[in-house]
Amino acid sequence: MSEPVSSIRNLGPAMEAACAGVGITSAEDLRALGADVAYGKLIASGMRPHFIGYYVLVMGLQGRPWNDCQGEEKKALRKRFDALKAAHKPAKSADLAPDGAFEHILDQIGVVKKR
Repeated sequence: MSEPVSSIRNLGPAMEAACAGVGITSAEDLRALGADVAYGKLIASGMRPHFIGYYVLVMGLQGRPWNDCQGEEKKALRKRFDALKAAHKPAKSADLAPDGAFEHILDQIGVVKKR
């Protein structure tokens, strides 16, 4: 039986919903992908990148408290985060078909289930 994404330390319903929106439906899926690949998928889907969200995910996958990241480790994670932002451009509504823009926005906030 698979565990929900929210069973991972530091991660709650909002991250679980965001992950589900990009096809990451279990804690096992998230662990298998790792923080960088998973966060890259989230950014590419249109989620606004946020450094704290990224390192909370990294710490959670390591089983550590979210605020355990400090000093040189935090600086190194910031470099990884900046590289992820640069590599994964979010989807723009202008790239969507006009009739799909509204559904895309609803999907991003978790109202419409992905097909």
